[in-house]
Amino acid sequence: MSNPPRARGDFPGGHTFGTPSDFPAYRLAMLILITLGMVLPATGEVLAQGARPRVDIVELDGTITPVMARYIGQAIERAEEDGAEAIVLRMDTPGGLSSAMDDIIRDILESEVPVVVYTAPRGARAASAGVYISYAAHVAAMAPGTNIGSASPVSLSGENDPDDTMTKKVTNDAAAQIVNLANLRDRNAEWAEEAVRDAVNVTADEAVDLGVVDVLADDVPTLLDKIDGRTVQLESGPVTLNTAGAVTEDVEMGWFDQLLQLLVDPTVAYLLLSLGSIGIFLEISNPGAVVPGVVGVLALLLGLFGLGTLPVNWTGVLLMGFGIILLIVDVFVPSLGILTIGGLTSFVIGSYLLFGDSAPPGYEIEPAVIWTVTGCLVIFFVLIGGAVMRTQFRKPATGQRGLIGEQGIVRRALDPEGMVYVHGELWQAHSQDGVHLPIGTAVTITAINGLVATVRPVNAIQPGPDPDRTPREQPRAVATSTSSEPTTSKAG
Repeated sequence: MSNPPRARGDFPGGHTFGTPSDFPAYRLAMLILITLGMVLPATGEVLAQGARPRVDIVELDGTITPVMARYIGQAIERAEEDGAEAIVLRMDTPGGLSSAMDDIIRDILESEVPVVVYTAPRGARAASAGVYISYAAHVAAMAPGTNIGSASPVSLSGENDPDDTMTKKVTNDAAAQIVNLANLRDRNAEWAEEAVRDAVNVTADEAVDLGVVDVLADDVPTLLDKIDGRTVQLESGPVTLNTAGAVTEDVEMGWFDQLLQLLVDPTVAYLLLSLGSIGIFLEISNPGAVVPGVVGVLALLLGLFGLGTLPVNWTGVLLMGFGIILLIVDVFVPSLGILTIGGLTSFVIGSYLLFGDSAPPGYEIEPAVIWTVTGCLVIFFVLIGGAVMRTQFRKPATGQRGLIGEQGIVRRALDPEGMVYVHGELWQAHSQDGVHLPIGTAVTITAINGLVATVRPVNAIQPGPDPDRTPREQPRAVATSTSSEPTTSKAG
């Protein structure tokens, strides 16, 4: 006996599935499961990252300036506000201004977030002011192949005589400052004082062995793993670092701070100052050009801003300015090159005095830069001076002097007075040699006396002076031809 056909969707036990009314619910369930499968792993990863600590990475690369100090101060404030576990200053510096260094040290000491100073990458150095900043850090670290030291203070004036009273005062003050930092962070105070007084320098391996720095690490992740669990002393109290596997986030310097950092570079400031001087020189030499003047003033102001934040010798600035003034004056005053030589000499001496041979690390101007700028000044001066000389010797194109050498036609016979027609105007004229010049004669103007033109025939023979005759007996020019204009022309 055959079984009756089973209805679509019927299953043994009386269960049914797959009826048209059940398909929407089935599809919805499958869609929810697929969506959860895709979302949950990503959500879990985000939650895992959110649970991991965050460490901010700040680049301290280059000369320490007020702009750099402000950038680091802002980075520390951001780390405090965002709850970062720590902040790493990745440092490579030759040193810089003591005032900017003091600002950075103060921000580190007052920070509510642990600050790790990491001298990296390989080949980097923590010199001069960098030593003080490393000693101020809650954790000091270095990468292999780096060095630290040479923390002796340097005077901009170049007067660094160890027997000088002022030098002793500055050195003793710097030594006391770094010893205090060493005692605060429990680091090698004896070596720190030697770095200030004797400018000693050590490698990364030696620094770790001497207790100058705390950690030697190849990279930032390794560094974070090594300092994990270390207890540091903040101003508010002790804090244990939780940095293993932390998420790192780079804190970039803003574009405006990058521009300011560029402007306070000594070489850039010097070039801007020189470019501004050249622009103003060109504008004064060629009034109305506008562009050289605008560019020159703008460059000069930006250069002065850069110099205003640097420890410059203002005597050097004045000598440079005086040299430019002498070059400008020489364009308009005949001096047989004396002003030019004086101006160039003053400019070069001022350039060398601007920061001096004993300038702090990172504040030197290469001699090649100075002589290149001087060469550009010489080139510009030669070009402008040549243009001015050509202008002075060029035949006037307008006014009464501009008529000298021009040709005209006699409209009223010269005997020796009459009228000539030149450039659409009638001029009272006088025959140069007193000869009679009929109407229609082509003449050349040889001089202007008030409103009277002195003329001679265009192709008159000009005899040379006879040394055996008196001026009255000298031969006169003789007209050999006249204009083709009809002699019936009327005087104006």
